[in-house]
Amino acid sequence: MPLRILLSNDDGVYAPGLKALARELRRVGELTVVAPNSDQSAVSHSLTLNRPLRIKNHGDGVYSVDGTPTDCVTLAFHKLLRRRPPQLVVSGLNHGANMGEDVTYSGTVAAAIEGTIMGVPAIAASMTAPDIEGRSFLSAARLIRRLITKIHGQMPPNTFLNINFPKMPPGGYKQYQITRLGKRVYKDIISTNTDPRGKSYFWIGGEPTWERTIETDAGAVARNYVSITPLNIDMTDEALLAKMRTWRVV
Repeated sequence: MPLRILLSNDDGVYAPGLKALARELRRVGELTVVAPNSDQSAVSHSLTLNRPLRIKNHGDGVYSVDGTPTDCVTLAFHKLLRRRPPQLVVSGLNHGANMGEDVTYSGTVAAAIEGTIMGVPAIAASMTAPDIEGRSFLSAARLIRRLITKIHGQMPPNTFLNINFPKMPPGGYKQYQITRLGKRVYKDIISTNTDPRGKSYFWIGGEPTWERTIETDAGAVARNYVSITPLNIDMTDEALLAKMRTWRVV
């Protein structure tokens, strides 16, 4: 039986990274695409509860939702694919990196988290610097296709993989490193300006500086390696938990 794969993203159903990944994933399984109908970058793990959601069928197993990446995965599992739920969730390929603390803001990563919550293995994949021609998307999608054959049946519960691709080296993506999340610090994150009516407005942005030690995701990408980081949705601090059990608060 072919592997049932759900593909989503946060860049929208028409994103070239999604299309490149869909082409490769169809080679290894039965693919359904459920993606936002517009850009949902940095929406994190938000779920739409204050209005109805609408699904559009584009044909060939491709659907769009007027909501967030989490909405897309939720609707896929509980509505569109309820009778034959996915066995793997893949999210991407994102236009831009998702490393370090940025995984907490990322809609791309949120779709993978939702798949993990649903009890299936998941992959979130992002591109640091995709080329205009789309060749880097295709090379990255091929690596993910090969990775899927390795992880199927190997991922423990509550875990997923966060992958970041550097600028594509000559010959495509061949070198990778297993990493931990790095750390980034934004400088001048808030830009303050004045509109034509004299009122102040604020823009969140800024350029990050990254911890680039050799074992981190940013360190691997800086050295032109594909970074593969295993993450766990159980955020319990086990060391502190054990320590706190010795406390006498009252």
